Amino acid sequence: MKNLITAILLLITLTSFAKPPKNQYVRVSTAYGNCIIRLYNETPKHRDNFIKLTKKGFYNGTLFHRVIQNFMIQGGDPDSRDTSKNKPGAELGNGDVGYTVPAEFRDSLFHKRGVLAAARDDNPTKASSGCQFYIVEGKRFTDEDLDKLIKGRMKDRVIPQSQREIYKTVGGVPHLDQAYTVYGEVVTGIDMVDRIAAVKKDKNDRPLENVPMTVSLLKKRECRQLDKLLGLTK
Repeated sequence: MKNLITAILLLITLTSFAKPPKNQYVRVSTAYGNCIIRLYNETPKHRDNFIKLTKKGFYNGTLFHRVIQNFMIQGGDPDSRDTSKNKPGAELGNGDVGYTVPAEFRDSLFHKRGVLAAARDDNPTKASSGCQFYIVEGKRFTDEDLDKLIKGRMKDRVIPQSQREIYKTVGGVPHLDQAYTVYGEVVTGIDMVDRIAAVKKDKNDRPLENVPMTVSLLKKRECRQLDKLLGLTK
C-alpha cells in the first residue's frame, strides 16, 4: 500500500512538471542588453509565426534598423543582415518573407510601453508584415495630451479609462491602437529598448552603428518559472 501511494505521488509530480507552460517567452539579445518578451495567446497567428521564425534562427543577425526615441525600435527586416543591402546609409525596412499575417486586434491589447507589435505597409486590411516588428518605448501623456490626440489623430476613438491611466503613468503610443497588431510584451529588460532608442541615427532613423539582434525561445522550464513569477499559472 505504501509503495502504491509513493508511486501515485510520483506520477502526480511528474505529470505536473510535464504540463506545458501557459505562455511562450522569447529572449532578444543585443550589445545594449537583453529583454524577455511574453507572446500573447490572444493573438495566436502572430504568436505562432514569431515562434516559427525564431526556431529557424530567422532574426539572428538582423538589425534594429529604425529607432525613434519616445516612440519605438523596429527590426526584423531580412535585408538588414544582407551585406549587399545593409551598407552604411542604406535605407532598410522593405524586406519581407513573402506573406502577411491577418490583423488580430483585441480591445484588451494596446500600445503601452514595452509591447511587441507587428509592422506593416499601408494595406487596406491592416495585415501585418510576416517578419518585421517593433517594441514600444513610448512616453507618458497627460489628460490634455490624450484629449487632443483623440480629437485629432485618433478621430474621436475613445480610450478606455483603464488604458488611459496606463498611458498617463506607464506611457505608450495610443494613436497606434487598433491600427497595428500588438502580440506580446517585455516582462524584463525594458532598459535595452531605452538604450537602443537613444542611439545616434541618420535621416532615415537608422542607427549610425548597426544594432544586430539574436532572438531565442526560452525553454519550457524557464517559461513555467516566468508564468509563476508573473502570476499567470492560474
